[in-house]
Amino acid sequence: MAGYYPEGRLINTMENLSAMQSLSQLTEAYHDARILEARAVVCDSSHNLIVDLGVIKGIIPREEGAIGIREGTVRDIAVISRVNRPVCFVITGFKKDDFGKTVAILSRRLAQERCQREYISRLSTGDVIDARVTHLDSFGAFADIGCGIASLMPIDAISVSRIEHPRERFTVGMDIKAVVKSIENGRISLTHKELLGTWEENARNFKIGETVAGIIRSVEDYGAFVELAPNLAGLAEMKEGIFAGQQASVYIKNIIPNKMKIKLIIIDTFDYDYDPKQPEYFFEGTHMDSFCYSPSSSEKVIETDFTPQPVLLNA
Repeated sequence: MAGYYPEGRLINTMENLSAMQSLSQLTEAYHDARILEARAVVCDSSHNLIVDLGVIKGIIPREEGAIGIREGTVRDIAVISRVNRPVCFVITGFKKDDFGKTVAILSRRLAQERCQREYISRLSTGDVIDARVTHLDSFGAFADIGCGIASLMPIDAISVSRIEHPRERFTVGMDIKAVVKSIENGRISLTHKELLGTWEENARNFKIGETVAGIIRSVEDYGAFVELAPNLAGLAEMKEGIFAGQQASVYIKNIIPNKMKIKLIIIDTFDYDYDPKQPEYFFEGTHMDSFCYSPSSSEKVIETDFTPQPVLLNA
């Protein structure tokens, strides 16, 4: 299953760079059916991608640009949007162009089909995988999980602390880890919050009496919820003039593990600019069967179970 990465991860590897050094190296990669990466520089009027292979030009015909283009189930934007970005491909042959120059014929579709067959189809719920953020929408983030094949991470799966938009956590092109949340009809859904630590792991970074930075996430009649970390928030006493989306400096009044509560006092607030940092992961393994966010002493249990559920058949 190793060797299939989000697009952009392969392009600067020694093996990939060496394949671009000469026509003979590219021919060898062709005979080995090796997956390579290079940058797409142009999408012509027929939606064929022109790829810079260093020593020669490569062409990905429109129908070879992605799984589903040929069948009409995927729109051409999947090809057009790759301009000035790395694309994966296998070389399917060589030909002479109108000027007598050698051109490589490439297929991104074949690379994706192999990734789907040999890697993605073998994933299980709970597997922790590499991903690269490709698109941010109000309802979630799309991430490349291998050879340009994208999966959705719903907004409520990004972190325990609620956010208004995924751009508060991610930027396009950011390399992240993700957990396979569900697999339905071959379509994979991702989650992220289980990698960002339990309540106790996050609370351990804070002490009563400290004044720390936070982000006001919501303002209620009884107080304001302030995010201290992506997987940790506390409740602050009401302060006049505050509103959701502000940065804040907050004083930690109390930490109560069995109630999963952190009591705060807002010292000051100021404008909040989105500046997502690389996520800090508490889990370093390759698979999790379950994740329990709540402390063992907590009255409330918050848990994610990744164990596949048995299919119940009608009697």
